[in-house]
Amino acid sequence: MNGSPRPGVIERYREFLPVGEATPNLTIGEGDTPLIRAESLERRLGVAEVWLKLEGCNPTGSFKDRGLAVAAAKAIEEGAHSFICASTGNTAASAAAFGARSGTPTGVIIPARGVALGKVAQALIYGARVIPIQGSFDDGLTVVRALASRPGVALVNSVNPYRLDGQQTAAFEVVDTLGEAPDELFIPVGNAGNITAYWKGFRAYESAGRSRQLPVMRGFQASGAAPIVEGEPVGNPDTVASAIRIGNPANWERAVQARDESDGTIEAVSDELIVEAYQLLAAEEGIFVELASAASVAGLLHRSRGGEVIGDRVVCVLTGTGLKDPGAAVRHAPKPAEVEANTEAVAEALGWDDL
Repeated sequence: MNGSPRPGVIERYREFLPVGEATPNLTIGEGDTPLIRAESLERRLGVAEVWLKLEGCNPTGSFKDRGLAVAAAKAIEEGAHSFICASTGNTAASAAAFGARSGTPTGVIIPARGVALGKVAQALIYGARVIPIQGSFDDGLTVVRALASRPGVALVNSVNPYRLDGQQTAAFEVVDTLGEAPDELFIPVGNAGNITAYWKGFRAYESAGRSRQLPVMRGFQASGAAPIVEGEPVGNPDTVASAIRIGNPANWERAVQARDESDGTIEAVSDELIVEAYQLLAAEEGIFVELASAASVAGLLHRSRGGEVIGDRVVCVLTGTGLKDPGAAVRHAPKPAEVEANTEAVAEALGWDDL
């Protein structure tokens, strides 16, 4: 049976993107991710509506696919023969996938320590050249900026403006689904491109008459990697949430602009609260995210427990799937106990011995 091909973000939102006839319609099926109601969180926090944007349903498992679709297509249009990026994992996987899809060699620079194996495995299987360095993400970004000055080498990190153009499409989808922008949007902040992109998207939709209001933007950094909150770069960022373990965000100024223009906040949440949110999402909502994604829900818990007034309709962005780092689940989930292979022992272990 023949069916219609799944449109990517370039085809779906062409009128809002800097693309033309010469831009290849490059896609791996990104975008159009679910927005689901979080009834357990609503009951727990007394908030009228809490919605979860499941960006882990993108093809490589994170929101990065949106921005890479546009950045890679524009790079090819402009004559690039190679892609290069620094990454803590998610950009690496997405850049490598779009490199494979377009037949473009891709170089990925990652910190030698602290990057989830699942993310590195993706970049490797897609055929990227992965180079671990003895340094941080910020050191890697310095290196790739220099490499991108060479002819035909396209830098596809979020400092590339086309990345933000693609990532804003998630804000479009939120409005398309809800019929209006939410009162507040909660989002993790690492390199700060995503909060910048969402704000860009909400503003574009309001200007086009697609939305009557703009949300308050609530960004959340891990307390051990919170340079925007502290007001200065963090030399050795430290958090269990590797995707936001960034000490000097490339989009710092634009994230602050998004915060201020929306009358929002960028706050810090502890690793303990991130892990609590990570476990709660899995156990009560049936949603498995990577630890960094849980920072948005950790922020919602943080503000609720602090007695802050929360809007009637809230969207929490969950940026990546938990399958990016299954080892985290092993570390933070209860360990199953081994029992004898008989019905009584298994029933007792299940707590069913009195049923």
